[in-house]
Amino acid sequence: MKKSLLVMALIAISFNSIFAQPKKLPPVGMIDLGFTLQFKQGDQQSINNAWDYTHTVASLQGIVNRTVPQLYVFLVKNGNADIDRYWWNKYRAPGKWLSKRDTIVYKNVVDLISAYKNKIKGAVVYDPNVPATSNVASSIAGGDDLIVIRYDTNPNSLYSQIITGGPKIPVRVSLINADGSSLFTGKGTIPGTGRASSGSAKNDAYLWFLEKYMKPGKVNTKYGAYYIDQQWLKDPFLANPNHHTLSNHDFFISRKGFFFDLSPWVDEAATDDPTQKPGTDANTLKEILLTAYNQNKGKDYTYLGGFPPWAFKYTQHAKGRHEDVATEWEYSRIISAYNAFKDADAIGYGALANASFWQHFPLKKEYKQNWVTPAELQKKGYLTADDKIDYKGRNFVVFYVGDYDASSWVSQTTPTLWDDENRGKVPMMWCISPVLAERVPMALDYRRETASPNDYFAAADNGAGYLMPGMLQAPRPLSGLPDGLDAWVAHNKPYYKQWGLTITGFIIDGQAPPLNQHGLDAYAAFSPNGIVPQKVPLTLLHGDMPVIRSDADVNEDPAEAAKIIYNRIHDRKIPFHWFRNILKSPSWYVQVVAELKKLDPKIELLTAPDFFELYRIYLKANPDAAQGKIK
Repeated sequence: MKKSLLVMALIAISFNSIFAQPKKLPPVGMIDLGFTLQFKQGDQQSINNAWDYTHTVASLQGIVNRTVPQLYVFLVKNGNADIDRYWWNKYRAPGKWLSKRDTIVYKNVVDLISAYKNKIKGAVVYDPNVPATSNVASSIAGGDDLIVIRYDTNPNSLYSQIITGGPKIPVRVSLINADGSSLFTGKGTIPGTGRASSGSAKNDAYLWFLEKYMKPGKVNTKYGAYYIDQQWLKDPFLANPNHHTLSNHDFFISRKGFFFDLSPWVDEAATDDPTQKPGTDANTLKEILLTAYNQNKGKDYTYLGGFPPWAFKYTQHAKGRHEDVATEWEYSRIISAYNAFKDADAIGYGALANASFWQHFPLKKEYKQNWVTPAELQKKGYLTADDKIDYKGRNFVVFYVGDYDASSWVSQTTPTLWDDENRGKVPMMWCISPVLAERVPMALDYRRETASPNDYFAAADNGAGYLMPGMLQAPRPLSGLPDGLDAWVAHNKPYYKQWGLTITGFIIDGQAPPLNQHGLDAYAAFSPNGIVPQKVPLTLLHGDMPVIRSDADVNEDPAEAAKIIYNRIHDRKIPFHWFRNILKSPSWYVQVVAELKKLDPKIELLTAPDFFELYRIYLKANPDAAQGKIK
């Protein structure tokens, strides 16, 4: 009897052990899309292929990587840095996240699509004559599990290879008529909606999507994306060859988000649609954002990837009226009015691949950072025994090390800037938006794991996402919606807690109203150790939160930068100074500090905790400064 029971127990243990085993993950399919970057001037077929292959593969990635990371591409390069291989190799190393994953390499896109055919439900085909339909197709792809494909009956086209030939993917949604004519014409009524045309084929395509997919709740309105449509095909040489930003689509398709490419300006027709009534694009954008706001019930913020494609559209570069930054700010002003923020994949380093894959990277529950104590400040020689600042004629400086408000920028600059051999030699306040952990969690984790004692992290503009917080304050311009500050606090708190953040390194007010008392209270709730807005008095203590007005951008060579800083310091009446720098290497900061010491050895670069804690002590000891009376 005992022997029988023992056998039964061993069988039960064996049975339970088998089913306790973690499910083996599928192999990672891999494909090198580097060939799509080799298109040439005048070779329209190579340009078309670059677009078609990248767009279709990105849509496939978004679907198959939604729940399991199983499809990876090699595409993005930053100079000599092969970004996608850099990240793959880092986490493929022994003991790392990907070390035990099997892989399958696919030689061409048709084979890749054939291999994953059972993971998709078909295709959505879009119209080459109405550029906006490429974004509408991406919007449909996530919700309906369809890959996207541009209609092109040329025998060498991807359409011919996978729709009419090869795996013969079934077309489930067509944004073009069966005879190849355009479904959207900008005339009459918008097909299938009963809604009057906007007078613009471009806008009719988006309004069709709004009526057929967005309003019925067929997409996830917590995620959207602002990426250039297929007008890119007309002149792809205005920016880097990867700046169709199609590789960025995968994440938002995986989250079943929506896509758009619309001008924010009401005072002119969109430069890519000059016959439209001025402001048509902006009105469509506002209607899309209001629909998202309503479906999110005003509680959740919409995460918008992307950035105005200023080199191609909507600015003076494209014969428009407005400058680049003005267009950036107007777009920011509008989205903020509807509880949306951007993960700002701006031109230069705007391309990002594999975010749908990396979204599954296992992060720690918390990444803590220590704050400085008075005893430590005394030991460093900044405070006297009675906790007063020991100035010794010194001026204190902190640098806003940015701009890291974009997943693409953080991903691309990790090997080129973060890995600089001189990092750690001088204090650097790395300002990175914590919301980027949605798309590049591995990059944020890696930077924390390899940080030196001189690397301290604060939030980038304007917290957990780039928006203009003044547009959240009631009464709200543009939208007239209820105050959005409480929802902004609720959005930010978990990100700041997870990443150990207590400072917001820069707040871009732009063309929005300045922060009022409620706005300052909101930031004090999640950024208690400091904020740096544009539209505040030079100095301010709000409750216990130190506030300092932003100052100059300093992006010149080290010697010239040091002169600008030196002159600016000696023009001001306070001993605390903030300067902003964009995409500068640790070596640059080391050189600037050396040049400053030549000009004035009493100018001292501090760590972020030392700077903001000393600044708080200064404010408490100087009522005029605390009350914003210093000019």
